Amino acid sequence: MKSKPIYVEIEMDTSMEQLWEYTQNPELHAKWDLRFSEIHYKDKETPDASQLFTYKTKVGSLFTVEGWGESKGTHHKKNGSRTSSLHFGTEKKISPIAEGKGYWQYVPNGETLTFLTQYDYQVRFGAVGRAFDILFRPLMGWATALSFDVLRRWLNTGEPPSIQYRRFFLSVLLSLTFFFIWCYQGLVPKLIGLHPEEVALFTAVSGIGGGMAQWAVRLVGVAEILFGIIWLLPFNKSHLYMMQLVLFPILTISTGLTSSETLIGPFNVISLNGALIALSIVGYLCQQNCPTAKSCKRRREA
Repeated sequence: MKSKPIYVEIEMDTSMEQLWEYTQNPELHAKWDLRFSEIHYKDKETPDASQLFTYKTKVGSLFTVEGWGESKGTHHKKNGSRTSSLHFGTEKKISPIAEGKGYWQYVPNGETLTFLTQYDYQVRFGAVGRAFDILFRPLMGWATALSFDVLRRWLNTGEPPSIQYRRFFLSVLLSLTFFFIWCYQGLVPKLIGLHPEEVALFTAVSGIGGGMAQWAVRLVGVAEILFGIIWLLPFNKSHLYMMQLVLFPILTISTGLTSSETLIGPFNVISLNGALIALSIVGYLCQQNCPTAKSCKRRREA
């Protein structure tokens, strides 16, 4: 079964010349496009020749993929739209992409521009590569869409892509942190261990004891795990952070009033929840003006 090409479209509130410069200038392009770390143009033999270039994609400090590319077929149509086609590939076996082709289109749309791309590629390693591409292709589409939104925000606000990506990946790290915290607190002391202090604390707060308290603690554990899983979903989490900024102080006060030992013991609720409140504030601030792939269309309209 043949995979569908990757398609991404976004509206840009900028001029054609500025958008063209930020996408065709290799130094500017490498700054906003998450798929490339470096892009270097080669000298043209003639002004009308295709533009040859090399690129590098660094995945942290783990590995680097080097490749080649050829930009050609740029057209200026009567309606003012432009198209830039691309042929690219790499000899590095570590890359699942062997070779591909695509294009960028710049279409005037009243006071805005529609900037879109469609590209496809051949994978390595036969059936194994095609199976891996089931996961890799959506990741490439997501990276393209996120990059387009970073470019849009850069042109609109002047905020550099490096700051935008720092905010984005910090938001991801915080989401993973709260996913772990909530799931751990629900799974280990409530479902797996059913710690006596958890049961005693619930009894002190609710007045319910015995077997009913144990079942209630287990239900609370399930609820915490479900809340933790929500942190993995791809949406703006400002409301979740605000919820925590209300919830953590309430839990701290209610726990302290119920058992003073929780306030003075090692790893007590004041130090723990204080840190979680601080992280929630940081997370809420990171969510403001955070780039998102959801601002792009991922399917071509009929």
